[in-house]
Amino acid sequence: MFCWLSRLFRGLSRPTGKTTQPFWGFLSRSLILTSQRSIPELSSFVARTNTCGELRSSHLGQEVTLCGWIQYRRQNIFLVLRDFHGLVQVVIPQDESAASVRRILCEAPVESVVQVSGTVISRPPGQENPKMPTGEIEIKVKTAKLLNSCKKLPFEIKDFVKKTETLRLQYRYLDLRGAQMQYNLRLRSQMVMKMREYLCNLHGFVDIETPTLFKRTPGGAKEFVVPSREPGKFYSLPQSPQQFKQLLMVGGLDRYFQIARCYRDEGSRPDRQPEFTQIVDISDMFRRTEIGYLQDALSKPQGTIKAMCVPEGAKYLKRKDIESIRKFAADHFNQEVLPVFLKANRNWNSLLAKFITEEQGLGLIRLLGIQEEDVVLVTAGEHKKACSLLGKLRLECADLLEARGVVLRDPALFSFLWVVDFPLFFPKEEHPQELESAHHPFTAPHPSDIHLLYTEPQKVRSQHYDLVLNGNEVGGGSIRIHNAELQRYVLAAVLKEDVKLLSHLLQALDYGAPPHGGIALGLDRLMCLVTGAPSIRDVIAFPKSFRGHDLMSNAPDSIPPEDLKPYHIQVSWPTDSAKESSLSHSCHPES
Repeated sequence: MFCWLSRLFRGLSRPTGKTTQPFWGFLSRSLILTSQRSIPELSSFVARTNTCGELRSSHLGQEVTLCGWIQYRRQNIFLVLRDFHGLVQVVIPQDESAASVRRILCEAPVESVVQVSGTVISRPPGQENPKMPTGEIEIKVKTAKLLNSCKKLPFEIKDFVKKTETLRLQYRYLDLRGAQMQYNLRLRSQMVMKMREYLCNLHGFVDIETPTLFKRTPGGAKEFVVPSREPGKFYSLPQSPQQFKQLLMVGGLDRYFQIARCYRDEGSRPDRQPEFTQIVDISDMFRRTEIGYLQDALSKPQGTIKAMCVPEGAKYLKRKDIESIRKFAADHFNQEVLPVFLKANRNWNSLLAKFITEEQGLGLIRLLGIQEEDVVLVTAGEHKKACSLLGKLRLECADLLEARGVVLRDPALFSFLWVVDFPLFFPKEEHPQELESAHHPFTAPHPSDIHLLYTEPQKVRSQHYDLVLNGNEVGGGSIRIHNAELQRYVLAAVLKEDVKLLSHLLQALDYGAPPHGGIALGLDRLMCLVTGAPSIRDVIAFPKSFRGHDLMSNAPDSIPPEDLKPYHIQVSWPTDSAKESSLSHSCHPES
């Protein structure tokens, strides 16, 4: 092995063109030879001969040593041992000569780690378990060793046992032992491997890692800041390897990919996704309404009233569901949602109930095609915000209805679509007269709209595209600006950004940058859809909470002043009243 590595490095150290082909030829031959060598399955550090899940009738009579967690015990006669490969039944010896073995296996708490040695035997006739891959055999134990005892568990390691997400994240190392988490993470590993094989082996892509410590990037999501030992200078964790992608294109690595971590300091923001619902605009119907909330919304620029019909919502949704929907809208979008029912006795907490005229009611029925058991959700506000909210509520209502037994979506069906022709710029929420990038400042304008860039930039379409799977955005990308002059104009004249922050990129574009583009898939969200997991936290080994906290290690944590001194920074503590507010808020559990 060391000889192979030394020859590899010697080949890499020769920069002349003559050695390029022999080196790669040698490398490919070495890889082929390596894959054909027999690799021993055990080393001197491995205590077991087999895994729990691999034993079958073909192993009958073999002496084996197994290690695993005690899944459960039955009448002190049998116990089930578990490892990452599966389960196997172990017979606890009952004779006096094996009293020490029996004591270990009977007294060790559930989830303790034990090592057992014994013989693979057939289960007695009629006691086979066809639901277990190892259900035809069991282990007749001869010796046993307690490797590590388990304290009282905060929850049972069983998927059907309900646990709060806070508790799961606090004891993540225990939650990972569950069958569903094991399945999710192993499937994720297999998918990533297939991606690499497809891109590298079939299409010649190059897997390149880009730096984690970078500099602040204008526009886009908020970035995490990392102090340096130089006074007043900081690194930023990249929200995506966007600039590195482009620089690699300039460098001639025209087919590049990586499984990249993206750091965005926006843990409390709602999930951003395109809106694909039939939202119906009912603004004209309520122009003369007496409801102040609706009047206020229509009086503002881009103000609108939108409604969405939930088929059979009045039949399946309960009052607590409606309250949950309204709370979600208030907490995540700062928006009010008003439910409307045709049945007079179902107007739960709806401000619209007493103010909707007969004419307006008939108009809603005609416009939305409302049936007697339907419920209508109405919201008002800025157009984009109202659409985003109802789009999210559409999925929330679908989840609620399916939980009541209504079949709406086939979990085995994967439906993809592309979303194109996005605007290149959006008005800023805080300053509507200013523009910000809808995707990122490096996205190229649509070729047909370039002339509008200099006169009416808000009308320019972008070469941005999103990939949607089952109503969820799973990827997005764009064709990038490869002309330095155009990129400089977008940054300075349209977005009013300091071009000095991107001088390195602008300089690179001036050195023969080819036209290029790319796409990034959200691996976490994709895995969430594939596995049917309710949250992306269920497909990540060690995720953060909704507020960006690690509940297992209590990160982020404070740092002593002496540790901060080399970075030339001090902590500015909040006032006493703010501290009290923060402390009282932190008493509530997170999810």
